[in-house]
Amino acid sequence: MKRSLTLLTISILLSLESCQQKQDFDATGIFETDAVTISAETNGKILHLAPIEGDTVHIGDILGQIDTTSLALQKKQIAWQHAAMISNTPDMQAQEAALRAQIEHARNNAQRIQKLYESGAATLQQRDDAHAQLLTLQAQLEGQTSSLSKNRANISDNASAIKYQLEQIDEQIAKSRISSPLSGTILTKFAQPGEFATAGKPLYKIADLNNIYLRAYFTTRQLANLRLGQKVTVIADYGDNITKEYPGTIRWIAQESEFTPKSIQTPSSRANLVYAVKISVTNDGTLKLGQYGEVKLNK
Repeated sequence: MKRSLTLLTISILLSLESCQQKQDFDATGIFETDAVTISAETNGKILHLAPIEGDTVHIGDILGQIDTTSLALQKKQIAWQHAAMISNTPDMQAQEAALRAQIEHARNNAQRIQKLYESGAATLQQRDDAHAQLLTLQAQLEGQTSSLSKNRANISDNASAIKYQLEQIDEQIAKSRISSPLSGTILTKFAQPGEFATAGKPLYKIADLNNIYLRAYFTTRQLANLRLGQKVTVIADYGDNITKEYPGTIRWIAQESEFTPKSIQTPSSRANLVYAVKISVTNDGTLKLGQYGEVKLNK
């Protein structure tokens, strides 16, 4: 009987020691990263998508191309319309030249008749008729100038609108070249060459795996000991009792609590509400997304 009690006591002590070892952390979580989904911005057949899952890409790298044949044809048509419209712009100076010559002739004639009238060699009627002819031609020139100006302005406005259409097509053609907005690793490839892409269709998911974070959960009691920029120790679990420590920095603390996720352990099993915390870690190439990790607050 005593031996049984002794064995039971040893078993309990070993169990407590095991629990203490298991609880040698302040929080646990999963390694995650901020992934970016690259989507198509234009419609068309996908001509090629070069990178595959696992490939490393750099910011600005061309990842693929969407067919721009229809856009190129639209651009040619609109460019022709623009050129034709510009060629129809009236030459005001040329069209007004003949009328200005008539006005100059009528002005000289009116001045000549005025002198003849002053010397008694011309009648008042002749002087008034010459002056009236000059005024009529000047009014015609003003009307013609106004009409041509409005016509030129209208053509200019329409040409500008067409030019904007050309710029929009150029932008669509540029957007048909799929480029990487960041340097990182291809996590998922959603489409293949030959498929038809529509604006908004996901093509790639890319993430920077060099800089990841552990999303851990802390209890309300622990929250008072946390601050942005705080240095902590992150322990990655590789299984078979193999772990590795990494320096981590708290970069985000949730403002609202949430219920403890089922896959997360906390030092207090009675804590139902926890706060999510992101702890940035520099990946040495061994950390994987979805991997389990623990956090120890530096004392």
